Amino acid sequence: MLEAAARRLKALIFTRALVVTLLLGSFYIFKIGYSNLLYPAFFSYFIAVLYFLTIIYVILLRWIKTVSLFNIFAYAQILIDIIFEIALIYLTGGIKSWFSFTLLLSIISSSIVLNRRASYYVASFSSIFYGILLEVQFYYQLPVSTGNIFSSKDYLYNIFVHITAFYLVAFLSGYLAERLHSATQALQEKDSYIDDLKALSRDIVESMPSGVFTTDLDGKIITFNSSAQKITDKNIADVIGETIQDIFPFLKNIDPDNSEDRTEGEIWSRGETIDVGIRLSTLKNSAGITIGIIGIFQDLTKIKAMETEIKKKEKWAFIGELSALIAHELRNPLASLKSSVEMLLEKKVSGQQADQLMGIALSEMDRLNDIVTDFLLYAKPQQMVKDFFDVHEPLKKVITLLNSSKTNEGNVKIIENLKGEMFIKGDSKQIQQVFWNLGINAFDAISGGGSIFISTMRKNSELEIIFKDTGTGINRSDIDKIFYPFFTTKEKGTGLGLAIAQRITEEHGGKITAESRGAGTGATFKIILPVDNSKIT
Repeated sequence: MLEAAARRLKALIFTRALVVTLLLGSFYIFKIGYSNLLYPAFFSYFIAVLYFLTIIYVILLRWIKTVSLFNIFAYAQILIDIIFEIALIYLTGGIKSWFSFTLLLSIISSSIVLNRRASYYVASFSSIFYGILLEVQFYYQLPVSTGNIFSSKDYLYNIFVHITAFYLVAFLSGYLAERLHSATQALQEKDSYIDDLKALSRDIVESMPSGVFTTDLDGKIITFNSSAQKITDKNIADVIGETIQDIFPFLKNIDPDNSEDRTEGEIWSRGETIDVGIRLSTLKNSAGITIGIIGIFQDLTKIKAMETEIKKKEKWAFIGELSALIAHELRNPLASLKSSVEMLLEKKVSGQQADQLMGIALSEMDRLNDIVTDFLLYAKPQQMVKDFFDVHEPLKKVITLLNSSKTNEGNVKIIENLKGEMFIKGDSKQIQQVFWNLGINAFDAISGGGSIFISTMRKNSELEIIFKDTGTGINRSDIDKIFYPFFTTKEKGTGLGLAIAQRITEEHGGKITAESRGAGTGATFKIILPVDNSKIT
């Protein structure tokens, strides 16, 4: 507060010196009405004293350290100004002086430097001193020659006009100065608040564990936080003015407008290659105008190493679990096969029983062959022969096979809703295998009659093939397990059908989802595949 007041007082001192130089100096230089002055020689000393006082004011201002001293110093200056202004008016003719307006300047100065109340005080002092001067001049108590004949009414009216002007200027300037002080204070508070916010934002950015940088419209870096320097092993002085491609060479095609784009790449830092993940977005000012790019990046080296280790452990865990499942699936038919062979070797069975045991042995061999075949298909799928094809063609073949299958005894109704053509790129035989596995799965889930609804639907760039049945449904506890290899709730079956279907679908860039409200509510399987838009009619 004291600093702001001191600045206003400095402005007053400078303005006073400027007024003295322009008005009194020009009056002295051009000798306008100079011959009519009461004491022409004294006028030079008058100007010199004003300059001397200005120097004194500047020196004393340095010693003002409190608000109370500042107020006393300001009032003293303005009071001295009024005295000198009255003296100037006296020297230049009193009632006919051109410099009576200088009193208005003091009133305005007081409202700006001090406050509204001070402007009324100064207006009062000016009115009293000006009235006394003209009264003394009227009664010829001071040797002031007007050069004209002024009546008493002229003097009274002149005093009335000046006093009115003094108080009116005091009111207007005080009101405006008060508003100015309030606006200035509010602006200072807002500036302080903004500075605090800027400092907080800067501290937040500097404290972030992620690297943060900003660029101008030319893509040149202008800020680079401490985490960014630590990750890249570069000082801020080394990167300011560089392009982001200089720091991140893998950023070739920048699309900051798409803030969802996240890129990963490698950079050289701390004598080794490290992995970083970076996201770019446009940097806009408060008016919404794009002023550059902001980037946030992280060091992914440790995370990548952990992911690799986790994947390795998951792989070995999956292999162990899969091995246990295979052993379990093979053990049952092998046990039956072993028992049958042992009984045949003992030759203590009748011919009819021997035939039955041979039948069991052959059946278990077929079962072993099915398990091995399905496992090989899951573990090592056939090489895909990619081509564009209408997905409805293999789907219609599967529907025909299901209708003519021995599994269908006429109590299952297939309702299809296939319209138009929907092309994808892939292996039609493998996709047909997916449809067949889902179809057989739906048939097995229906007992005592029911329906299977098969439909297709296009959503943007994806195709949904839906298999919905009215069968036994899926328990909520099993819904997350049905795609696991060898998981099955059927008495017969390898438990690889859905796993194979999922594997093939994922290799075609799609996915399979399963939905069921629980046992006895049926199930819905959705195959989602990418569509080739250029082939759709």
